[in-house]
Amino acid sequence: MVNLQTFNGARVLITGGLGFIGSNLAHRLVELGANVTLVDSLIPEYGGNLYNIAGIEDRVRVNIADVRDEYSMNYLVQGQDVLFNLAGQTSHLDSMRNPYIDLDINCRAQLSILEACRKHNPGITVVYASTRQIYGKPDYLPVDERHLLHPVDVNGINKMAGEWYHILYNNVYGIRACALRLTNTYGPRMRVKDARQTFLGIWIRNVIEGKPIQVWGDGRQLRDFTYIDDCVDALLLAALHPAASGQIFNLGGLEVISLRDLAALTVEVAGGGSFEIIPYPADRKPIDIGDYYADDRRVRTTLGWQPRINLRTGLARTIAFYREHRHHYWDAQVEGV
Repeated sequence: MVNLQTFNGARVLITGGLGFIGSNLAHRLVELGANVTLVDSLIPEYGGNLYNIAGIEDRVRVNIADVRDEYSMNYLVQGQDVLFNLAGQTSHLDSMRNPYIDLDINCRAQLSILEACRKHNPGITVVYASTRQIYGKPDYLPVDERHLLHPVDVNGINKMAGEWYHILYNNVYGIRACALRLTNTYGPRMRVKDARQTFLGIWIRNVIEGKPIQVWGDGRQLRDFTYIDDCVDALLLAALHPAASGQIFNLGGLEVISLRDLAALTVEVAGGGSFEIIPYPADRKPIDIGDYYADDRRVRTTLGWQPRINLRTGLARTIAFYREHRHHYWDAQVEGV
């Protein structure tokens, strides 16, 4: 069993460090005594928010840079023990509207980051945040890591390539790298002003504002969800466990739930609100994946990971967070560029 106290004194670089997952990871690493550097472009559409590091801003180093800038990355990877590579374009719809931008961020930039590691710090450990979106519409459920990859949008194709660059550099150049295929991660500090990061964010904003949650389709689509603290646990374990090198792991959660039932649970936990079932928007239907939930036995058996936070508890914590801090997440002007 790995000891998370190993991070005490470790030098850790997080790309996308002011975003949802990166900032929560930074809070945990600071608690563990790591020396943390955060890299983020603060491009408004991509979720970076300086308020995400409130309380630890004096205990981390922040570098405002774009991962597409290879000269910055050449410098930033030097001397680091671990790189959590979380920067990426996550919107499926944006990837269809602007495929070249998605290609630059999720493909070319990933290759540049790995080249920076190969040339300037080949002893670094890299953990890459991949996505369940690369599976596309499942052929069977639950989806394990042997499932065929047939993504339904440009984002999925580019994330698939980014993932495999990491595995290739592990196998060919000996850079210790692995990938976690994340699914519907949610919790405090996620982007909630629109649905670019996750639909659950805009659901939570609507229920707090007293607006109806919109459930697309018939609401019977099945999903699983990973609370942010559980996701952070998996990232930390993947960075430390020797068996993670060159491996790909699905993350899942404690429950599988239909979107209709999730909407009802969100309203119940919030203590009020409503939801409505509406037809799919025309631009969303072609890239919908239908039912999805993960078989995550590999990460449980290999890394000893176990999700701990159920949906009811996770939703309650998330809604409470945004009720207290909504000003910092509702208003675009506080995010800066």
